[in-house]
Amino acid sequence: MACRKDTLLLVALLSFVTFYVRAKVDIDMDDTVSVYRGDPAELHCRYSFSEEPSMMMVQWFVKYPNGSRERISYRDLTIERVDEGTDYTDRITVAGDSNSETLTVLTVKLSDEREFFCQVNGMAAGNGERKTHLAVFDPPEAPVIEGVHSGISVSSHLLSKIASCEARKGYPRPNITWYRDETPLIPINGEINVVTLVTREASGFYTVQSELQYKITKEDKDALFSCKVSYFVPGDVRTSASQDINITVHYPTTNVELWRELPKGLVKEGDTVEIRCQGDGNPPPPYTFNREQQPEIELDSTNGQLVLHEVTRRDSGVYQCRTLDLDTEEDVVGNMHLTVHYLDPAVVVPKDSEVMSKGESLTATCNALSSLNTSTVWFKDDREIGRGHMLFLEDATFDTAGEYVCEVSVPTLAGFQSTGSVHIIVQGVPKIKDAENVDMEERAGKWVNLSCEARGYPRPIIAWSIYGTQSWREVLNRVTEDSVQSLVTLKVTSDITAICNATNDMGVETKTHSIKSMSMVTPAAKFQAEGSGIIIVIIIICILLLAILGSVLYFLYKKGKLPCGRSGKQEITAEKPNKEDIVVEMKAEKTEEAVLLKGVNGDKKPMNDQYIDLRK
Repeated sequence: MACRKDTLLLVALLSFVTFYVRAKVDIDMDDTVSVYRGDPAELHCRYSFSEEPSMMMVQWFVKYPNGSRERISYRDLTIERVDEGTDYTDRITVAGDSNSETLTVLTVKLSDEREFFCQVNGMAAGNGERKTHLAVFDPPEAPVIEGVHSGISVSSHLLSKIASCEARKGYPRPNITWYRDETPLIPINGEINVVTLVTREASGFYTVQSELQYKITKEDKDALFSCKVSYFVPGDVRTSASQDINITVHYPTTNVELWRELPKGLVKEGDTVEIRCQGDGNPPPPYTFNREQQPEIELDSTNGQLVLHEVTRRDSGVYQCRTLDLDTEEDVVGNMHLTVHYLDPAVVVPKDSEVMSKGESLTATCNALSSLNTSTVWFKDDREIGRGHMLFLEDATFDTAGEYVCEVSVPTLAGFQSTGSVHIIVQGVPKIKDAENVDMEERAGKWVNLSCEARGYPRPIIAWSIYGTQSWREVLNRVTEDSVQSLVTLKVTSDITAICNATNDMGVETKTHSIKSMSMVTPAAKFQAEGSGIIIVIIIICILLLAILGSVLYFLYKKGKLPCGRSGKQEITAEKPNKEDIVVEMKAEKTEEAVLLKGVNGDKKPMNDQYIDLRK
């Protein structure tokens, strides 16, 4: 009996153990939930029981940095509440059903980054607990870079501070990386070093300060340095770059360059020349100028600029610029050769003036000494007449005389020219313009102008010999170097002969004007003559008309159509006829009036029984 009781007790105990082992709860939660500061965070707790629980409780806990835990909410089948007196009393909500529960943190703070525990207790149906880590993120401000303001010398044997970079108020802690021309700088002993300072503020934010220490070389004078901050965001890593900076590098001068700034192109006498000197050192050292042939004489200059005013050919030569290499304490010299081109005044042969006789030939030359090739053009009266250094004048005439100007220029230098001139005089017997004798007719009493123009050298003199009138005078006498013009006015009273005599030491030439006088006709005589002619024409016309009329009458008479007597009948009543009752009766009798009327009217119809009613 006792044995049976023990057996029953063992069976009962085994049954209880078997039931307990089979009853369990499965809980599913995210390992980590990531959110930005200020956003809401949802923590999901999903669970399932192997047996339907008769009683169930879901509790949320948080774990503090010191390791302690605190419950923040509770829910069972009848109650759902947020615990009072915790940091989350007013910042969380809880909602769930029979299979899950969601805890929502309304506004996430940096201090909320911790573990949240979801504990599920189904009593006999089983119990369990899982956790989720809440990760909070807040990007830092854009990095601020500041370079050193003073220059850094390449002669320094130690690392020099290049710049500092700061990234403020980031969470979690951001990282700073340095770049040179977009290439990241990795710390190298003796060349690159980065000093980083991390500050955790009371608010929980991180501020990171970084300082770049660098061994400067001359090649860094054009390099651009920058820093980039990398920081975490939910599900990603992002970067933010600073602006680029350039640092001032000090390095010694090892080479000097010398060049001509002005003028551009070739230099000619009278120009102002600007010469500049520049070395490859920084900061620029002081420069001095001298001529190679006079190294002991320092030329006046300002800030590496030498100005030469109104240069001449004597300023040609080699110019030097000097400075001192501070490392080696040796002179660094640059050289430049200056060539000043020149063009001397033009020399014309023959010089000044030359006298030629008509028909002679002459060769004139024009030359100007120059450092460059020249071109010569000849002008007369502002018109180009030839090119080249020589001018050939052949078979000279008076038109050959005048001023000849030669212009010598340098084609490769605009405006660089020189001029000379020669005055040609052609001597000879006077030559009268339009020397043919002139015959003309003019009516008596009219005033006539006569002109005479002559050229020659020596300049001729014009004298007039006038026959046939005493009424004349010279009204114009105009002279030039080799010509004279005379104008006389005279009154025609009879036939006149006017002789122009042009005379110089070489001879004489004449021109004769012959004027035939015409009688004067008065207006009355002219009118009388014209009237007589008209009367004669009228008389002739009347005679012709009478002759024609006589012929017609004779012809009619011979045909018998013109009777010698007059017959007819005219009845005239004493009573004054009314104007409206006047009727002309024309009989068939061929009276003289009828014949004439027919001849006049040309009407071929018979005249009998024709009436003309004058009342119409």
